[in-house]
Amino acid sequence: MIVELPNGVLVQATGLPRASADPDPDFGLYLDRRWASKRLTWDHVILDWPDFGVPLDVATTHREIRDAFDRASGGERVEIGCWGGVGRTGTVLGCMAVLAGIAPTEARQWVRQHYNVAAIETEQQHDFVLAFTA
Repeated sequence: MIVELPNGVLVQATGLPRASADPDPDFGLYLDRRWASKRLTWDHVILDWPDFGVPLDVATTHREIRDAFDRASGGERVEIGCWGGVGRTGTVLGCMAVLAGIAPTEARQWVRQHYNVAAIETEQQHDFVLAFTA
């Protein structure tokens, strides 16, 4: 699904398996180790991020989210994906919404309204977005 962030930047959000109709991205930020088993032919990063949790390496994750946002802002087709495409993917979209100008306290509501009503599934994930600064 293509998500338009508050500043007009577009990102593609997905789970596994990817929808066959989705065009291949220029860059992918994947939040589940199971993406490593796919034969991805584009530039990508796979982070260690437990399902229903938050990433183990916060500093690296913040850096990769900012990099993916910068790539999308520069016109690259960026894909964000976890296993189900809801919790972790929604959390990254929440962080990107902060980078796009949404207040951290409003990011979960924004993502649920514009992406998936169940996104940012846990309070731990919500706290991650609240702690993310632009």
